[in-house]
Amino acid sequence: MNAILNRRLVTDIKGVGPALKEKLAQLDIHTVEDLFHTYPSRYENFEVLPITELVHDQKATLEAIVLSQPVVTFYGRKKSRLVVPLQVDQVVVKGIMFNRHFAKDQMVEGKKVTVTGKWDQHRQQITISHYRIGENSSTEIEPSYGLRQIITPFQFRKVLKQAFTQFREEIVEILPNRYLTEYKLLSRGMALEQIHFPQDINHLKQARRRLIYEEFLLFQLKMQGLRQLNIDRTQGQRKEFSETDLIEFINQLPFQLTEAQSKAKQEILDDMRSPHRMHRLLQGDVGSGKTVVAAIALYAAFLAGFQGAIMVPTEILAEQHYQSLTKLFEGKLVVEFLTGSVKGKERKRKLAAIESGEVNVIVGTHALIQDDVSYANLGLVIVDEQHRFGVNQRKVLREKGIDPDVLFMTATPIPRTLAITSFGDMDMSMIDQMPVGRKSVETFWVKESMMPRIINLIEKEVKSGGQAYIIAPLIEESDKLDIQNAVDLYQNLSNTFSIPIEIGLLHGRLTPSEKDEVMQAFAENKVQVLVSTTVVEVGVNVPNATIMVIYDAERFGLSQLHQLRGRVGRGDKQSYCILIADPKGETGKERMQIMTETTNGFVLAEHDLKLRGPGEFFGKKQSGLPEFKLADPIHDYRALETARKDAIEIVTNNYLEENQEFQQLKQLMDHVLMEYQVGFD
Repeated sequence: MNAILNRRLVTDIKGVGPALKEKLAQLDIHTVEDLFHTYPSRYENFEVLPITELVHDQKATLEAIVLSQPVVTFYGRKKSRLVVPLQVDQVVVKGIMFNRHFAKDQMVEGKKVTVTGKWDQHRQQITISHYRIGENSSTEIEPSYGLRQIITPFQFRKVLKQAFTQFREEIVEILPNRYLTEYKLLSRGMALEQIHFPQDINHLKQARRRLIYEEFLLFQLKMQGLRQLNIDRTQGQRKEFSETDLIEFINQLPFQLTEAQSKAKQEILDDMRSPHRMHRLLQGDVGSGKTVVAAIALYAAFLAGFQGAIMVPTEILAEQHYQSLTKLFEGKLVVEFLTGSVKGKERKRKLAAIESGEVNVIVGTHALIQDDVSYANLGLVIVDEQHRFGVNQRKVLREKGIDPDVLFMTATPIPRTLAITSFGDMDMSMIDQMPVGRKSVETFWVKESMMPRIINLIEKEVKSGGQAYIIAPLIEESDKLDIQNAVDLYQNLSNTFSIPIEIGLLHGRLTPSEKDEVMQAFAENKVQVLVSTTVVEVGVNVPNATIMVIYDAERFGLSQLHQLRGRVGRGDKQSYCILIADPKGETGKERMQIMTETTNGFVLAEHDLKLRGPGEFFGKKQSGLPEFKLADPIHDYRALETARKDAIEIVTNNYLEENQEFQQLKQLMDHVLMEYQVGFD
């Protein structure tokens, strides 16, 4: 973000010629503002503390006097150990240094030295990594930059110092005084200088605090600005429908809506009645009843004279949605099913019915966005498991209607932190309650030695009409990993059961039609035990399935384990999830413990985020998280919440346009949002 609004080039800094300019360009530094916002990646703290304040096993810096000549011991090939007695205040400390025998001649008895290294409280010794003869003359806190050996740290710091000398006064304050005062923030110029040349640890903390808040505020303003652009530039169609008819439909549902379902339903209906296009994300835990809320929205669209479409990632999920919606809408409206497997005359018939408006609700896969599919009056688009579709696929479906309302749904609970940062330009609804009477899945963590008892449990369930999933992390055996795999497991189980049981095998290397065939056989109870990788994770609904066994469960994240657990417990029978795991580390043990203690997906998602971090939570390649230079949405969560609150207040009250105090912030945001004006969807 702009630190200097007139965008001075690095060549304006004295001493930066063509060669240095080229080196800085390789680090993506072209302007003075780029330079100021190239923050240190870490800091070396050389602050000298009293010996009583040192922390065991932490890095420490001591000023000491050499008590006697160091003793050097040689061992191995060219390896050495130097031991020197040091006096720190009135305490004798042992200093140890490896492979630097030459220091013996420099550490003369009676000399003052400054040493830095790992402090051992119990032995009163320090393992020295840095030393200098004399007192601590360097900066107490030394920044370290990711310079990729393109430029030396000394040269980089020299350029930085010169830039601050020349342009410190030109750094423009963009935050209004009200925020600087209320949050006790450093000025922008002071914060930028202290982040690079910290006076002490406290000034560094204050500089980080100011710049983290600023980074979050600018990001949240961008999100709010994009949302506003979305509203302003995408006029939708106001949907007028009979409240009485809709209530009548809701009242004849075979169950009562939970409070959370009712709230989400109302938020969606309010969006549909507005003149602006809906752009909402509906989050709901596994089995929380998102489909029913989606059905109510589809019925409201029908009452208003519009078609609705629901797009899902797989054929089997499309089939399940089609069947459940057909049952819900029986005698009220026409539901059609369209996937890639529908071909020939049947496809032509369906396409004609969709185009004529004879069909009210269309359920399908990406087949819904093929060029030959035309809609009579598409007013509502629902995309289930939206993270499984690319942006372009979702965009094409939206363009099939005249600015239709769009509702995204996901059964992957997204922690609030990630939701704020990743989906800040969307409205959000959440269903965080389970339907009344739904039995909680009992979860157990066991060792593999318990497998005979698990086999007995599966046989007992199968005899009473139940079915079981058995999940393995790999498809085939791996030399590198000693973990169960689906193929071996399938073969071993074929000879394990004492009663006739049909076993199926499902994994990612099967073709889509082969996967559908296996899942269909399982759904129809022709297969009683399904050995699978995690491809069953999302959307599969088999009410008879009462047992979920997960091998090497410590290899999965909490959210993935929870998704797998959600495949059982979908009928009225008591269901069980058995985690077979022998975790070696504390994190793995904690993960298993948490799984046995809660079935709340949102609670688990927060734990997962803390244990694994955002990149692992979403997957490294598409974590969904923006790249922040300094801020961390997880650790700096309070600053994120404050910035979001302030951004909403700024946009709601139109401060950027109407309040002089916000003019510098407005200039900066205008510059940022200009990038999104062209082709913004």
